Amino acid sequence: MQYAGVGGGSVGGGRGVDCDVLVIGGGIVGLSTAHALSRLAPGTRVVVLEKEPGPARHQTGRNSGVIHSGIYYRPGSLKARFAVRGAAEMVKFCAEHGIAHEVTGKLIVATERAELPRLHALVQRGRENGIPVRELGPAQIAEYEPEVRGLAAIHVGSTGIVDYGRVAEQLADSSGAEIVYGGAADLISRRADRVAVRTTAGVVVRARVLVNCAGLQCDRVARLAGDEPGMRIVPFRGEYYDLARPSLVRGLVYPVPDPAFPFLGVHLTRGIGGGVHVGPNAVPALAREGYGWGVVRPRDVADELAWPGSWRMAARHWRYGAGEIHRSLSKQAFTEAVRRLLPAVSSRDLVPAAAGVRAQAVLRDGTLVDDFLIRDAHRTVHVLNAPSPAATASLPIGREIAGRALSVLRTA
Repeated sequence: MQYAGVGGGSVGGGRGVDCDVLVIGGGIVGLSTAHALSRLAPGTRVVVLEKEPGPARHQTGRNSGVIHSGIYYRPGSLKARFAVRGAAEMVKFCAEHGIAHEVTGKLIVATERAELPRLHALVQRGRENGIPVRELGPAQIAEYEPEVRGLAAIHVGSTGIVDYGRVAEQLADSSGAEIVYGGAADLISRRADRVAVRTTAGVVVRARVLVNCAGLQCDRVARLAGDEPGMRIVPFRGEYYDLARPSLVRGLVYPVPDPAFPFLGVHLTRGIGGGVHVGPNAVPALAREGYGWGVVRPRDVADELAWPGSWRMAARHWRYGAGEIHRSLSKQAFTEAVRRLLPAVSSRDLVPAAAGVRAQAVLRDGTLVDDFLIRDAHRTVHVLNAPSPAATASLPIGREIAGRALSVLRTA
């Protein structure tokens, strides 16, 4: 991927802060990067800028809290490598810091004959990725989940659950970084020897290296720095329900995903607090932080419509998208999707819960970027696609990003 030249503009005024590495974004990836920098190079001065009043307010704090095994991801991909490694590291990190977590395992259930070849392919992929997988028939499904029905399933033993918001808070506390909340980057100036960033709160930070972990805003931060990232973030809202009868589900139950999409389908997740989350579906959001149909930001909509990849993606996948929107607007349709796995559920069992928004990178040709996407530019590391399983993989991702930043410091 090619980048344009150094960003222009002059940053001045406001309170000044000097550091070695400046991280934009206080989600779990940005905070893991700051944490890794303190471990890999003690004494490195790190500042994290987060526009919200606290950490993990968007993707990190609004997901279903699953420690993913890595079974879905292409062998050798960043997602596969980092998720498998990251799951084990996340469990160890939580144990060391007293963060509640549990390795529960999960079921992936085929409910139609057409799904059986895809289920078998997941078995093979899991084994290639070194993940413990057990194949199950209908009677064995009932041993794990008495209320779940399916033709066949696989049990993935290394999947777990955790509160990633709590993990992010611990990373912030133990990173040693100065974390500046309450201001978004609104001007970036790069010179031969430094990068300067001004925030909407009037804070100015000068650094030797900039790391862009801005999640839903990462493409805008890249362009603010003068780089053309070759992608745009298209936000997809994931809508959840809570299960009013959590006793119907013992653990985690997933459908067989469609490999053409980076979404896992409507699933059932018993969280660390004992409640059961149902969802998410995936509908286009009308704002990058659009957690409901009523949240519309014209600038965000205009950016999506101006990107050729949005139209090409829509033309290619309109049928899938229409189904997701139908389930969003019709609770009965959503219920029917759940009933494929859990026949005992009714619409009365589904109580609306907080939604999340996935920052999905889309290329100019309409391709949904499937793997993590990290790119280097002048004195800058851009993290341009890090949706699920980024929380699971956050510790090794953070080391990867930190290693790139330190390479710049060593050669600067």
